[in-house]
Amino acid sequence: MKAFSQSRPVRASLALASAAAVSFAASFSAQAAPDWPMFRGDPSLSGVSTAKVSTPLRLKWTFKTDGPVMSSPAIVGDRVYIGSGDSNVHCLNLADGKARWTFTAGGPIEASPLLLDGRLYIGDTLTNFYCLESKDGTVIWKRGFEDKVKSSATWYQPPGDKPKAVVVGSYDFKLYSFDALTGSTNWVYETGNYINGSAAVADGLTSFGGCDAVVHVLNLADGTKNREIEAGAPIIGSAALLDGRAYVGHYENEFLCVDLREGKVVWRYRDRAFPYTTSPAVTTDRVLFGGRDRRLHCVERETGKSVWVHQTRGKVESSPVVAGDTVFFGSDDGRLYAVSLKDGSQLWQYEIGQPIQSSPAIVDGHVLIGSDDGSLYCFSAN
Repeated sequence: MKAFSQSRPVRASLALASAAAVSFAASFSAQAAPDWPMFRGDPSLSGVSTAKVSTPLRLKWTFKTDGPVMSSPAIVGDRVYIGSGDSNVHCLNLADGKARWTFTAGGPIEASPLLLDGRLYIGDTLTNFYCLESKDGTVIWKRGFEDKVKSSATWYQPPGDKPKAVVVGSYDFKLYSFDALTGSTNWVYETGNYINGSAAVADGLTSFGGCDAVVHVLNLADGTKNREIEAGAPIIGSAALLDGRAYVGHYENEFLCVDLREGKVVWRYRDRAFPYTTSPAVTTDRVLFGGRDRRLHCVERETGKSVWVHQTRGKVESSPVVAGDTVFFGSDDGRLYAVSLKDGSQLWQYEIGQPIQSSPAIVDGHVLIGSDDGSLYCFSAN
């Protein structure tokens, strides 16, 4: 394992925007807390952190599981939560990576944990969805689906005095809304194929892509259909929402910006003939996403025009996270990368050695990510 910094840019610039005309700020109001309590950081799945992390980083600790760690970690306070292909949910100390508790699920876990009001929500690939006490892993309630759960849960506040609710998709073609406290069903929405990605939440709506090649938009109040937008190919990643628009890639080498109010595609980004399977990070003016073309792409949020492309040596199926002016992501080449949000130049990398499909979780001074080698890695600033 090795880490090194590199000052020479390794980007393929395509219509680089003028620095004077474009702001590179990555602020996002929804992620105001210092924690990273869920997949992509917040219910809109923005992939943007307000944390301060400077490079180069050093490896602080590793935690070894008995299966691949495709799940992305959640961090609340001094605790880290992660699922593993060993069928366990692990709770660790952020300071030293020591185990606090372990919960054994019914099957391997690829979804990421959701932490909400002292409870943890997560599904496994053998049809189970759990609500656990975050302090000790005790089961509060459990629901069984008709197929596997790879989707990570998110949450919303129903209107009136109703309790918070969690939403999660399944390979049984359905999106479920549960009362977060009791697990009782609020509503169920059926689609035309698998739901692999997570549902993003904003402005009283939830939006998600399906393997039925549709961007679905539902009313959270009752789970009724608001709109359906044809994407043109199956969607296996998650969308991110900002200002009434959804940003999502599909399996036939297109990345889309969809206007949820008008129900139409605003722009399409096409490059080489490779799928876009990651969830995007969306800032005030940029959208960043990985592809199986071994590259991380950065485009203008308003137009979809390319700003820069960063080349790696393997497929990029680890969803990027933006922290300040730096973008963190993993690659199937076994490396964790940090690149400049401004121009895609490489700032730092660390060679883990095995593919990385997990996405980073970032809190002040720390970057955590899982690997197919079965370990969770925690990095901190020197």
